[in-house]
Amino acid sequence: MPRCTSSSMKFVVDECAGASVVDCLRDAGHDVVAVAEVMPQADDEQILEYAVLEARILVTNDKDFGEMIYRSGRVHRGVLLLRLQDERAENKARITRLVLARVGERLQNRYTVATESAIRVRG
Repeated sequence: MPRCTSSSMKFVVDECAGASVVDCLRDAGHDVVAVAEVMPQADDEQILEYAVLEARILVTNDKDFGEMIYRSGRVHRGVLLLRLQDERAENKARITRLVLARVGERLQNRYTVATESAIRVRG
């Protein structure tokens, strides 16, 4: 499995993104907090607040975070939204590695949407 190729960053991974994403990021040497490990069943508000306070990029497949940020003007430190047709663990990890290889540190303070066919980074 290829390793992610960006320098070390700080992430918080939502429960819905899964353990394969946590493992991918940790294997690549990133500082990763898994919501499932530290605050299971936290709501979206609590997760986003934690990500901001800890200056962590949020990895999720919950599009509600986009509404919080764009409709409600919520502050964030970066969001990677995985909008995948194939939700299997291997595919989530594969796309996460691909995003890090192509986007890297540009994830910070930006809203990024990744699908199997495209990566969109918004300021």
